[in-house]
Amino acid sequence: MKKKLLLFFFFTSLFTAANAQEHAWIYLDSKENVANYLANPLTMLTQRALDRRTAQSIALDVTDVPVTPSYITDISNATGITYIGASKWLNAIHVTGSQANINALATTFTYVDHIEFANDALNFTGQDSDNDPVDFHSNKFPEETNSIIFDYGNATNQIEMFNCHKLHEDDFTGANRIIAVIDAGFPNVDTNPGFNRIRTNGQILGGWDFVNDSSNFYTGHSHGSNVLSFIAGYYNGATNYAGSAPDAGFYLFISEDVSSETPAEETYWVMAAEQADYFGVDILNTSLGYYTFDDPDYNYNYNTDLDGNTSFITRGAEIAFSKGMVVVNAAGNEGNNSSWDGRIAMPADGPNVLTVGAVNSLGNYASFSSRGPTSDSRLKPDVVVQGQGAAYINTGGGVTSGSGTSYSSPLMAGGVACLWDALPGKTNAEIVQIIKESASIYATPNFQLGYGIPDLDQAVLLSLDDVELPVGDFGVYPNPAGNQVTVIFPQQEDVLEYEIHDILGNRVLNGTVDVNNATLNVSHLSSGLYLANFRGGGVWQTIKLLKQ
Repeated sequence: MKKKLLLFFFFTSLFTAANAQEHAWIYLDSKENVANYLANPLTMLTQRALDRRTAQSIALDVTDVPVTPSYITDISNATGITYIGASKWLNAIHVTGSQANINALATTFTYVDHIEFANDALNFTGQDSDNDPVDFHSNKFPEETNSIIFDYGNATNQIEMFNCHKLHEDDFTGANRIIAVIDAGFPNVDTNPGFNRIRTNGQILGGWDFVNDSSNFYTGHSHGSNVLSFIAGYYNGATNYAGSAPDAGFYLFISEDVSSETPAEETYWVMAAEQADYFGVDILNTSLGYYTFDDPDYNYNYNTDLDGNTSFITRGAEIAFSKGMVVVNAAGNEGNNSSWDGRIAMPADGPNVLTVGAVNSLGNYASFSSRGPTSDSRLKPDVVVQGQGAAYINTGGGVTSGSGTSYSSPLMAGGVACLWDALPGKTNAEIVQIIKESASIYATPNFQLGYGIPDLDQAVLLSLDDVELPVGDFGVYPNPAGNQVTVIFPQQEDVLEYEIHDILGNRVLNGTVDVNNATLNVSHLSSGLYLANFRGGGVWQTIKLLKQ
């Protein structure tokens, strides 16, 4: 009897394993009607999206073409298959089902290129794949604690830390930029008095709940509402508060399911990013990250997978950047997590993702903030702003404070919108690079702070083209400099006044220089980025000087 009972349990176990519901991505080898779509781009994207591409010289390609609808229908109706979502950028359909039923799709449908299971162990089955196997994991970032002059109130320090207020004073408040916030929910944003300004001005342009496939995005977890307030919140009266881009437009997308952790959330995020691209969004903000799931078979390995090219969400984020958007992502709150070695999560590992860590009110590293490097030894995070003790508007309408890189990221995203307002001719790549170059430790970055705290006021000056100077302009060489530099004089000038300032605006050197003795000694300057100002003929010109 005991032997029969053991055999019963054995066969029951085999049956259960064979029928376990797995997550997988079905990659397709083709799309239909590609030429027709490319010839009629408004069938794929809005005019604003097309204008954004044109402004940055980004061509349309097959990744802009939708997944063939009949393929989605075929696979959705296949035996034992449940459809989760689809990505046109990656030409993939996300499904759940038993391993056997999912594998059967490859033989049933000729247009299936290959299949990648979220459980990495299931991918080593001899199937023909052009890509490396993908594994997926997730982790919500729970907070560790729950000439235009704005009165920022409790938000003053966090805005002034990276000189975002300076751009506001010059009337760069994000009015010409659209930000998509991809998060866990936006309850009370439709009623909260802290968002009256953006509601009254029609700045909420739309949204979608991808988790529940619903047009009601004023639902879900309050995390997204809190995050939005760092960018868009506003009070002027008995209580004062202003976010980092109070005049931007917003799309609000829910991709995070707080009730569970499954690979579906990565697909939801990519779908949200594709929708943002369709509407012509300029900036994506995400205060989410992924590396572990409810099912540990899906978990990432930071030694191998944190490489900017493995996870579905990171590959989606990189494509979003290639379409002309700036992708801003929280570094994560795993700084004290020994099991993850304190590292950032996905998609913060993307090479072109602007990954934002946290500092406290004094600008010192917040110990919870996730660190680099990536598994392929790249620098992360990229920059940091205040995320410890940061002020936000809660769902009840009150101004409170909390901590987490979830809060650093939207502050920076709003700053990106204001900077891009000030520099409308720049590409997304140029905007990201200028932000990095403006940061406090650009010449000596580290894996806690990245390049440091940006200075958006200086970033505007840093946008000046100064390396390739036309004949007749001021200049210095070599640049980057060692212990001395030689000044290049305009032809009509013999004597120049000069001032050199550090990135914080402090004057570190000044005087006059003669064309016959044009060498300046800069050996006493610390390594870093400086602004060198020269005046001749009553005209000041500013150039960047990098001291090695």
